[in-house]
Amino acid sequence: MRLRGFFLPSLKPRPFLPPRPAPSNQRRARLSDGPAPRPLIGPDVLVQGRSFPRDDFTNVTPRILEKVGVNLHNEKQHPLWVIKERIKEHFYSSYVGRWGNPLFSVHDNLSPVVTVQQNFDRSKNIKKYYYLYFSFSFHRTTMLRAHTSAHQRELVSAGLDAFLLAGDVYRRDEIDSSHYPVFHQMEGVRLFSDHELFSSVDGGQVLSLFEGSGWRTEQKQQVHTLETVKLLEFNLKDTLRSLVLTLFGPEVELRWVECFFPFTHPSFELEVRFRGQWLEVLGCGIMEQQILHSAGAGHKVGWAFGLGLERLAMVLFDIPDIRLFWSRDERFLRQFRGDDLHRPIRFQPLSRFPPLHNDISFWIPDSFSQNDFFDLVRNIGGDLVEQVTLLDQFTHPKTGRRSECYRIVYRHMERTLTQEEVRTTHEQIERAAESELGVHGRY
Repeated sequence: MRLRGFFLPSLKPRPFLPPRPAPSNQRRARLSDGPAPRPLIGPDVLVQGRSFPRDDFTNVTPRILEKVGVNLHNEKQHPLWVIKERIKEHFYSSYVGRWGNPLFSVHDNLSPVVTVQQNFDRSKNIKKYYYLYFSFSFHRTTMLRAHTSAHQRELVSAGLDAFLLAGDVYRRDEIDSSHYPVFHQMEGVRLFSDHELFSSVDGGQVLSLFEGSGWRTEQKQQVHTLETVKLLEFNLKDTLRSLVLTLFGPEVELRWVECFFPFTHPSFELEVRFRGQWLEVLGCGIMEQQILHSAGAGHKVGWAFGLGLERLAMVLFDIPDIRLFWSRDERFLRQFRGDDLHRPIRFQPLSRFPPLHNDISFWIPDSFSQNDFFDLVRNIGGDLVEQVTLLDQFTHPKTGRRSECYRIVYRHMERTLTQEEVRTTHEQIERAAESELGVHGRY
């Protein structure tokens, strides 16, 4: 689960769904060949009351659609809600407008259905993201947002200068204890006019936000003056240092690491030394001026940061497995209830149920994608699947055919699994892999 780059009423396995009309590897191969996606026979994709025609570009699965609209970060006393509220309270109390009202507004219920333009996704990467509907219009192809930054432009266009944004985000990813295809992010944006940025600086009245003949360097964007960047960077780091000290305690050691993000420059990661290890907790930077210009705020400058709520909760509360955030087990949920939002919380593990594992090996076509296989496993096995690991790769010396072997670890979070139910689920995965991904089993 990365910043770049963040629902189940039951953890019981759901019935196996019939395969789609054509293997997904064949359907996706047609996309790279150039023809327009053709509608498939089957029901439209329904998301929050909206209907999208299913076509060759549609790769969202029923398991993922189940989670749209659940909004764990808005469920009171849920651990993600606790982290979100701690951050919100910090900003409300620390940054107040001239009339005594909070400087930062909060937006935590925006629809995750966005266009590829909102998601800054010109590549339309079906191996990484979830798409609903393809259109040759960049403004109409729809997807589930891969990051909360997808809403930055619309909020800035609405005239907001300081806001926090929280929501669920969707990415196709590996399967282990720290990765999940749906996770939750929270980010903040702060914009400044020239008066707001320079008013507290001696001689600020002669300083300018922009320069006309600058160069883009490692330290700044082409249009920004060096004074602008240094003051923005100081304000950004001072703001986030204060937030991290609130979350982790006043004695925590922290450091800044220069990095790259597509929406900011310069960019930084903030790491904290926690229980003897350096941990990345958030990413941030000076907003790309082109984003502000496209939102009608080109006369201002700003900074932005983003963090993963699950990552913070797992670190601060000692939660060992990301699947637990979707549990409805009272033994898990009641540990986070209480009137004091800032009380110390240390997760007490539920009974550790034993894992079961089965291996699967198959010959793969050239179009095979690991993320396609991971999605298929999640769609059938759901949260019974704890981890999927690539064990072996083999290329036949004569034919050149390639095979891969994966180990699938099954573990229920609330009870002991039987070998029989694991075998049933595993056989469904084998059949679906052959019919949907075009692989040929070696079992």
